[in-house]
Order: sequence, then C-alpha cells, then structure tokens
Amino acid sequence: MARRIGSTGRLDDAARAGWLYYVAGRTQDEIASSMGISRQSAQRLVSLAVAEKLVKVRIEHPIAECLELAEAVKEKYDLRQVEVVPADPGSDSSAAGIAEAGAAEIERWLMHSEPLVVAMGTGRTLRAAVDQLQPMECPQHRIVSLTGNISPDGSAAYYNVIYSMADAIKARHFPMPLPVLVSTRAERDLLHEQPLVLPTLELGARADVTFVGIGELDQTAPLLLDGFLDAQEMDALLAAGAIGEICGWIFDAEGELLDNDVNQRVASIAIPSRDTSCVIGLAKGRRKHRAIRAALHGKRVNALITDEDTARFLLSK
Repeated sequence: MARRIGSTGRLDDAARAGWLYYVAGRTQDEIASSMGISRQSAQRLVSLAVAEKLVKVRIEHPIAECLELAEAVKEKYDLRQVEVVPADPGSDSSAAGIAEAGAAEIERWLMHSEPLVVAMGTGRTLRAAVDQLQPMECPQHRIVSLTGNISPDGSAAYYNVIYSMADAIKARHFPMPLPVLVSTRAERDLLHEQPLVLPTLELGARADVTFVGIGELDQTAPLLLDGFLDAQEMDALLAAGAIGEICGWIFDAEGELLDNDVNQRVASIAIPSRDTSCVIGLAKGRRKHRAIRAALHGKRVNALITDEDTARFLLSK
C-alpha cells in the first residue's frame, strides 16, 4: 500500500487509524497490517488522531456522568480527589455504592508497601465500608481511631470501626480508650495526658490518610439518637448555627468549628492537617447535603466519596 506524504496525508492516515481503533475495534497490530506500517507507527497515528481531535470518544454509560461530576466537584472545591457513585433510586439513606467505593479506596491505601498511618473516624457509612473490606496482611501499617470507643452507657461504641476493621486487616490497631464526649473540657485535657492515650493522639496527628464520615445535625442526628447528646443540647447547637459534625467536632454552614461547650468536651483526636494528610469524607443523601457542602467550604476534608445526587447539589448555586 503506497504511503501518502505531507501533513494532509498524515492526518488522513491518522483518521483512518483512529477509525479502525475506536470504531472498528481493531488492535494496533491489525491496524499496522492493514495499513502496511509498523505497530509503532500505528500507535503514533492513533495518538495523533486523538491529539488533533479527529476522534471524539463518548462513553454511553451512567458511570461517564459520574466521572464528569467528580471532576467538576474536585475543581470547584479544590479537592485532592473525588469519587462519585451512581445514586440509589430505591433509597436515599442506603450506603450501597458508597460503601463499596470506600472499601476499595481503603484497600488501595493499604496495598502501599511503605509504612503508613491510617486514621479512621466513625459513623454508619464508614462502618458499612469497613464491612466490605477483604482480608489483608499489611503489618507495615498502623491504624488509629480518631474517636473514643466508649458509648455514654459504658458499652463499646457500635459505629466505631477500629475493632471491626481489625477483624479483616492484619496490622497494628490503636483504639482510643475514651468516651466520644466527656463531662468537661478539664476532664478531656486530663484524659489526653494519660500515658495510655497520649501515644494514640500523637499517632493520629501524623496520619498519612484519614477516612471520616460526615454527619448531619438535626433532631434525628446519630449523635442524638445514639445518646451522645440530649434534645436540649441539640436545640442549643441548632440555634447556634450548627450544620454538621465529623468525629464529634461540630461546625456551622461555613465549615467553621463552633466555639461552644460541646466542642470543648469532644475527646476525639483533632482531624489531621489537610496539608499533610489526605482526609477523605464518605457521605451521601439529601439529609446530609448541607453538612457535606459546609465540610467542603471549611476544608474539613480534602477528598470526597459521594453519590451523583449529592454531587449535583454541591455544584448547584
């Protein structure tokens, strides 16, 4: 087959190679054979077809829109990474989809060969993600709980994930042997100075990656239903402009932590610095929309796993 020369001829060849590759589904070896060129030349022609915009690829699949939404949210809020999963039309509160995506992201970090400090928050969505984890051997990593492990009645906090994570992941785990909320700020400061607690606080502050849930605040919020706050305290928080919480730390519509009695009694480790840690929030659902947006505005997190309905809300005016 005679080869054409000149820029026009080369673009013709690139268009032909691009059509064979993207439309006809031919391999690069097959393109090289049919056009009488080397495989390397075929590869360069296919690349040229894309570079010159001779080929426009459109993926007709629901996940394509999710990818576009993720990129738009990432750019708007200046985030490190965003993953958007298809919305579940059957349930606004179900963790389906986001749990699997969260588990996959946790596993990606755990597969790193270099030692990492992995900090874990709490919440129903994060617990659902941890329940999806595959058994892994990664003794090089250290996994630390950001929140206390004790409920108000003295029992183990059900949605604290550190113990359930230890069932699947063979690594060193560091629970926080404290309540989620204590009685006073002085009590919290005293507990944080204890030899059993201080190393966990220092480890959490050095987390390479952090996974947290983002909770809403209203009269049906988990902090109230699980007994960490009473109705009167919740009313006072809402009157003060509280919108959401992460690991018990309560923030307003701008994502700023409230200067109030409740935040002074939070025994959780401070959310690791977004400058040194990839802080990934897992959250979805209409009830959480405002809390998620506030967390992004306030840079409480710098990465997000959510669903397409929430992504559209975050991109709306």
